Amino acid sequence: MNIHEYQAKAILRNFGVPVPEGHVVYNSNSARDWAKRLGDGPWAVKAQIHAGGRGKGGGVKIAKTADEVKAFTREMMGMTLITHQTGPEGKLVKRVLIETGCNIADEFYVSFLVDRATSKVTLMASAEGGMDIEEVAANTPEKLFFEVIDPVVGLTAFQARKVAFKLGFGIALVKQAVPLLMGLYTAFVETDCSLLEINPLVQTADGQLLCLDAKLNIDDNALYRHLRIRDLRDYDEEDHMETEASQYDLSYISLDGNIGCMVNGAGLAMATMDIIQHYGAAPANFLDVGGSATIERVTEAFKIILSEKRVEGILVNIFGGIMKCDVIATGVVEAAKQVGIKIPLVVRLEGTNVALGKQILAESGLDIVSADGMADAAEKIVKAVKAA
Repeated sequence: MNIHEYQAKAILRNFGVPVPEGHVVYNSNSARDWAKRLGDGPWAVKAQIHAGGRGKGGGVKIAKTADEVKAFTREMMGMTLITHQTGPEGKLVKRVLIETGCNIADEFYVSFLVDRATSKVTLMASAEGGMDIEEVAANTPEKLFFEVIDPVVGLTAFQARKVAFKLGFGIALVKQAVPLLMGLYTAFVETDCSLLEINPLVQTADGQLLCLDAKLNIDDNALYRHLRIRDLRDYDEEDHMETEASQYDLSYISLDGNIGCMVNGAGLAMATMDIIQHYGAAPANFLDVGGSATIERVTEAFKIILSEKRVEGILVNIFGGIMKCDVIATGVVEAAKQVGIKIPLVVRLEGTNVALGKQILAESGLDIVSADGMADAAEKIVKAVKAA
């Protein structure tokens, strides 16, 4: 789960991490009032969306007067902000963060993430922080350095000092950096983050370290331990299809193709998408109903697929282990009757109760094409879509 910058900074503040003072607003009058409450300018006016690159897209402005804060906020509220992470459709700005400005002397990059290669949390840092960090990673990866953290011991003071010296800090900044990095790591672990990114970490003109921007991604599977963080979820920032799917514990990711895929298991989903592309088409989604889906969940999954306008055909590919083929078949039939099918539908069932599942489909009276294997299913749905 992603959260907004101002929410991430509020969490970090609770762990003793230095962040600028600020307040989120929803209209320009409040923006001017809060700017005055925060003290003398300048102030940073920052659009709050779940995407990076806001500065290059016009979503971050520096205001010298309270009236400028109001004017910049008015410009941002309701605008569609387009960055390299939003795609061409952009994201609608509905809230703005007003923050005290600072005199930046230097910028750095720091993040904590789970490294799949080592199965450990890794601290990644660079002395080349700021808006162009993606270019640094792509063109000069040697400027990024990594510190693997032992899960039993955690981030040690020695490792934090090592990173601080690699960033080029003198003794005074090292003394600030060690508790800052330790606080970030504690926040990462205790809030079950999958990613914690500070870009930039800045050194101010008066020699202070400050987390000027913050991004936290929280592991969805751990949200039951963090009810307050779960309540920070902004559904407006998420794909409404993915949001709807999550209400039924379905894993759904929208893609760009024209063939909807309903499967059980992530591995089978990946294989299904690959074989669809092998036969000359592209998947419209990744939808995993899991290993213990009910008829209701299967029905809702089918409705979600059918609601995608670009879907021109549907492939249901189920291997029944814990999941029973007759449950899938019943869900498909129920959903098809409720929504109405006007596009090709191919179903491949294997495993537990497969004979009963195929019987349910055959006796449904619906125009459903059965397949005997993955290749057969993919070939049939691709041909049906192209012929339609």
